[in-house]
Amino acid sequence: MRYQTAMTLLSLMAASAFAGNTPALIPLPQKMECSEGAFQLQPKTRILTDAAARDTGKYLAERLGKATGYSLKISRSTKAQPAQGAILLTTKDAKPELGAEGYELTVTADSVVVRAVKPAGLFYGVQSLLQLLPPEVFAAQPVAGVDWKIPCVQIEDQPRFKWRGFMLDVARHFFTKAEVKQLLDVLALHKINMLHMHLVDDQGWRIEIKKYPRLTQVGAWREDAGFGLDPKLSTAYGPDGRYGGYYTQKDIREIVAYASGKHITIVPEIEMPGHSCAALSAYPELSCTGGPYTPNAKGGIFAGVYCAGKDETFVFLQNVLAEVRQLFPGQYIHIGGDEVPKDNWKKCPRCQARMKQERLKTEHELQSYFIRRIEKYINAQGRNLIGWSEIREGGLAQNAVVMDWIGGAVEAAGAGHDVVMSPTKFCYLDYYQSTNHATEPKAIGNYLPLSKVYSFEPLPEKLDPQYQSHILGGQCNLWTEYVPNFKHLQFMAFPRLCALAEVTWSPKASRNWDDFTKRLQTQFQRFDQLGVNYRKGTPGCIGE
Repeated sequence: MRYQTAMTLLSLMAASAFAGNTPALIPLPQKMECSEGAFQLQPKTRILTDAAARDTGKYLAERLGKATGYSLKISRSTKAQPAQGAILLTTKDAKPELGAEGYELTVTADSVVVRAVKPAGLFYGVQSLLQLLPPEVFAAQPVAGVDWKIPCVQIEDQPRFKWRGFMLDVARHFFTKAEVKQLLDVLALHKINMLHMHLVDDQGWRIEIKKYPRLTQVGAWREDAGFGLDPKLSTAYGPDGRYGGYYTQKDIREIVAYASGKHITIVPEIEMPGHSCAALSAYPELSCTGGPYTPNAKGGIFAGVYCAGKDETFVFLQNVLAEVRQLFPGQYIHIGGDEVPKDNWKKCPRCQARMKQERLKTEHELQSYFIRRIEKYINAQGRNLIGWSEIREGGLAQNAVVMDWIGGAVEAAGAGHDVVMSPTKFCYLDYYQSTNHATEPKAIGNYLPLSKVYSFEPLPEKLDPQYQSHILGGQCNLWTEYVPNFKHLQFMAFPRLCALAEVTWSPKASRNWDDFTKRLQTQFQRFDQLGVNYRKGTPGCIGE
């Protein structure tokens, strides 16, 4: 299993239902015991770190310094126990059973200790430590009149799942490097460790590929914002008035490094073989018909499909993926693979010749051939291919990971494939948050309240226990057809991502909706300090 089952203290916590004195931590730790007293943070407080904790110590000092105005001194320490009046971040005497992301946090009136095996655990321990402080600790400027006390507590914590993700669609509407960094800050607060960036779709190509400059010269721009939106809702316009934008490779490296500093992996998605109008607008010769194509913001069924019969298609995609691989050091490369219309392939002599040559009976098998061929290249580069549910059509590639949005998780996991759970009815944040649409900005449809996200269970009920280790975790997705600016993005994501964070981190037995909504009120105060435009109102309400 990828999660732990030690629940003794946890069961006691759940039974007590947090009478009101328990710190408002999100996600909820696995084990937590509160005691009397508090540690007083003061200007003379020192932060002690070993070598592995040095970067986390700098992060903590910077965060505390912004809000308190204190210039906390950071010192090197090789000791396993703290000095009086100090905060110690250390890997010494850490419990190996807590894993790479687990930690212990001990607060007494005399000292604070965060102990973990790896830097990720230290960082997550610090996130919990920050949440123990008053919400003003997240202010950008010093706040006067705050009593900077940390309540005495003993926490032992580790995540339930390996994959705790959020997908941001930057293809439909472009979000700047600074906005992505601001999002990463809030994801880190929730111990979310995967940011899946949907970089390519019919409506836009958002990543510089040096070998193919027209991808961004042409494919990154369209005539207008589209989707029936007021064009004034977005500022993503170029000097010539075209709508869109893209990340340079320098931008990508900066985003990836910033995320890495917060122990978040960026997972790039380069969509194929469908959803490819933007790419084909730049290189129409890679299609079955030769085009013309334009980055399409009108919605509807997706006509942009690469020709599976041309070897040039695979040369192009391999060259693109070679540059992507150099920019994103993580294990996974997402290739989409969803919603691929087969009409062009049925009419294309080259695709039909490919099917005959490879002894393929259907266009679904041709799609499987396409995915397998790309996977072979990705595996040869030391990476793993991940794709949406539809990559199962015609047969699943050997080492592929399935991101399940419409089914297939049980079958894929039962066949030995890893799966990330992302079902629409629990995880699609482009859905409305109320049934009273007059109170909400325009959304793509359907209804997903906070309470529904909180009820999400990543382990499929019908999956046999011996295959449960193949469920890597869960992910919420924000498709942005109707999300043209960053404030709207935040409104759609929060607080629903708070629920996803707790679902994927905290033990299932600790799930308590009433307690979660109480703790969420303090999280809202943190959001206020951070400038996050979260959705206010009654959690779980049908119509407001």
